[in-house]
Amino acid sequence: MNHRTRSNAIGVAFLALCGVATFLIIAMLAVVLGQIIWHGLPGLSLEFLSAAPSQGMRSGGIFPAIFGTFALVVLMTLAVVPMGVLTSIYLVEYSRPGSRFARFVNQAVNNLAGVPSIVFGLFGLGFFVRFVGSSIDQVAFGGQLVFGQPAILWAALTLALLTLPVVIVTTTEALRAVPVNAREASLALGATKWQTISRVVLPQCTAGVLTGAILAVSRGAGEVAPIMFTGAAYFLPSLPTQLNDQFMELGYHIYVMSTQSPNVEETKPVLFATVFVLLALTFALNATAIGVRSRFRQGLRPSDG
Repeated sequence: MNHRTRSNAIGVAFLALCGVATFLIIAMLAVVLGQIIWHGLPGLSLEFLSAAPSQGMRSGGIFPAIFGTFALVVLMTLAVVPMGVLTSIYLVEYSRPGSRFARFVNQAVNNLAGVPSIVFGLFGLGFFVRFVGSSIDQVAFGGQLVFGQPAILWAALTLALLTLPVVIVTTTEALRAVPVNAREASLALGATKWQTISRVVLPQCTAGVLTGAILAVSRGAGEVAPIMFTGAAYFLPSLPTQLNDQFMELGYHIYVMSTQSPNVEETKPVLFATVFVLLALTFALNATAIGVRSRFRQGLRPSDG
């Protein structure tokens, strides 16, 4: 067997291994989704989706948890996307090559991505709830307990810190993918640095920013540990109407029912139906972001005329 034949055989074997690995991943995903759909669909009904839980959450519906999850993800996205985009703009557009501060920021982002989610929950409780919230109460409300307690605002900011590295990394790569010639042409025409960034660079990397938002939504919607300490409620049929309100959340609702119920078999139909709704809500939020990203991409394509 000559060298060329051996290389072809190795390439075919590697391709086969890649195919097997891909098939196993798809098969595992199909099994998980199949189980959830098979056991979750029978439990869905209009009452289940629109009513509040009752009888120790073994009956009724999950609408407060659906609303709380949606509101939490929206607030988290509004907090994390501007913060991540501004950080990426500084790292790519303003920091000097070899800057020690930029290296420190990059290292901090990498370390932040490896911190366990439970640590973010404890940090959110200590910093946002106890320090920031209590300080607001002392200054603005005369010591009355308003923001110095777990609330949807602090839960959203905690999740924003958790998903911040994802947004920074994806936005940074999108900014670096913009050709240098585009920046140079804008500056040569007399545009300022900020005009170049806002009117030339950012429109071309909007798809990358939305990709970061999609990944942040995918991770933040299913996190339980950070919100346990910062705002999620065990049982709260009412909806959050203010930033300092507590809320129910689908992931925490699933955790509570699976660990605190005296009869797990009795709650299994509700569990599977709730998991199905959580996946459907996450997919819907992702689909919305993907649709917006596709619109931006179509807008950036040159017209045929």
